[in-house]
Amino acid sequence: MSKLEDLLSKKILILDGAMGTMLQEYKFKEADFRGNRFRDWPVPLQGNNDLLSITQPQAIAEIHRKYFLAGADIVETNTFSATSIAMADYQMQELVYELNYESARIAKEVAVAVTAEDPQKPRFVAGAIGPTNKTASMSPNVNDPGYRAITFDDLYKAYKDQARALIDGGVDVLLVETVFDTLNAKAALFAIDEIKEELALDLPVMISGTITDASGRTLSGQTAEAFLISVSHIPLLSVGFNCALGAKQLTPHLEVLSQKTEYGVSAYPNAGLPNAFGEYEQSPEEMANQTREYLERGLVNILGGCCGTTPAHIKAIAEVAREYPPRPLNWNLQTETL
Repeated sequence: MSKLEDLLSKKILILDGAMGTMLQEYKFKEADFRGNRFRDWPVPLQGNNDLLSITQPQAIAEIHRKYFLAGADIVETNTFSATSIAMADYQMQELVYELNYESARIAKEVAVAVTAEDPQKPRFVAGAIGPTNKTASMSPNVNDPGYRAITFDDLYKAYKDQARALIDGGVDVLLVETVFDTLNAKAALFAIDEIKEELALDLPVMISGTITDASGRTLSGQTAEAFLISVSHIPLLSVGFNCALGAKQLTPHLEVLSQKTEYGVSAYPNAGLPNAFGEYEQSPEEMANQTREYLERGLVNILGGCCGTTPAHIKAIAEVAREYPPRPLNWNLQTETL
C-alpha cells in the first residue's frame, strides 16, 4: 500500500485548485511565454500554459507553494496539455518529455521543501494528464460520422511518452483528468499500466471524468455509472469528477460513484457556473459550504477545485474538510455492483 492509499483511509485529502486561473493573475504576454529560448519560434505561443514550466518556472513554483500553504495535500503538475497531440498546435511535439519532466521536477521540489517546513503533513505531486484536444469516439465532421481525427494507438503512444516523463520527474501519483471521452482515457490507462509493468513500479493512479451538462453524461454519452464501469478494469487510487459543473450540480453524480465503487472518490468542481463573460464568481465560503454536503453524506475522499478556484477556495474547503472523517474504503474488494 502506498503512503497516499494509507492516508486516504485516515483523512480527506485536499487537492489544489486551478492553475490557469492563477496564471491569469500574472498577465503574461507573448514575450513572457517565449522567453529568450523561444524568441524566434515560428508560431504564437501565448496561451501555451504548459510551456511556462520552462520559460517562467518561478511563477509555476509560486503557485504550487500557495496551494500547499492553503492546505493542499496534493498539487497537480502544470501538464494538462503536455502531450504531443496537443503540443502540435504550437509545433512543440519534440518538447513533450522536457515539458513534463520539468513540470514534475518543479512541483516535487516545492512539495519536498514545504514538507520539510511541516514534516507532520507530507505533500504529494499528481502528474496531470489531460484529455487532449481530439476525441477517439466521435467525429469532428458532422458530414462524416465515421471519421476520427485520432486513433487509439496514437493516443496510447502520446500518453505513454507523457506518463514516462512525469514519472522520471518524480510524481507520486498519475491523474488522468477531465475525461470527456472514455476511449481517450482508456488509452491513457493502458499506457500507464504498461509503463508500471515495464518499470516494476507500484504507482497509484487517479482518474477524473467531466459531466458536461444537465443531462448527467460525459461528452461521449456516458452516465456516471457507465463511466465508472469503463475505467474500473485496473486498480485505482480514486475515481471522480471535475470541471464543467459547480459543487452543487456535481452532487448526484458523486453519489452514484460513492455507492458503486470501493475505490476512493474525488471531486474538484468549478467555482460555480460561469457568468455571461465566462468568469467564475463563486466565493470561497460559498463553494466550501456547498462541498459540505459531500462530507455530511460521506461521498468523497479527495476534495479540490477546478476552473475559477484559487488558494482562498482551497483554504476554505480544507477548513471544512477537517471537520469530517473520510469515506470508508476497502482496498481488498472489487466493486461488486459492477
